[in-house]
Amino acid sequence: MDIRRIVMDIHSDQFDENRHFYADLIGLELGMDLGWIMTFGSPSNPTVQLTVINQDQTAPVNPNLTIEVDDVKTVYGNAIKMGFKIVHPLTDEPWGVRRFFVVDPNGLVINVMSHIAVPSGS
Repeated sequence: MDIRRIVMDIHSDQFDENRHFYADLIGLELGMDLGWIMTFGSPSNPTVQLTVINQDQTAPVNPNLTIEVDDVKTVYGNAIKMGFKIVHPLTDEPWGVRRFFVVDPNGLVINVMSHIAVPSGS
């Protein structure tokens, strides 16, 4: 299994303040802003990222951490077989990811995802 990146998910409703801190002070670039979630990344290393999230728009809970893998379907099947608690089922999202949320042994909600092609017209 290829692990492509791991991203910390920060829960906040202070988007302007976070944009000012992480972009203007730290120097991260804003890579995605959907109004309820923003992802910042390093200009020199695209796998160095962090996300600020207010309220997930398609899942019942906010994740604490995101792990991008090359085959999310396999990880999902393994999580079910191994008896881990799934709190958001495998879902294709309109912004081009397939993901599910699983609870780790510490009680953290982990967003496991892969990028997929966005349907035309989206």
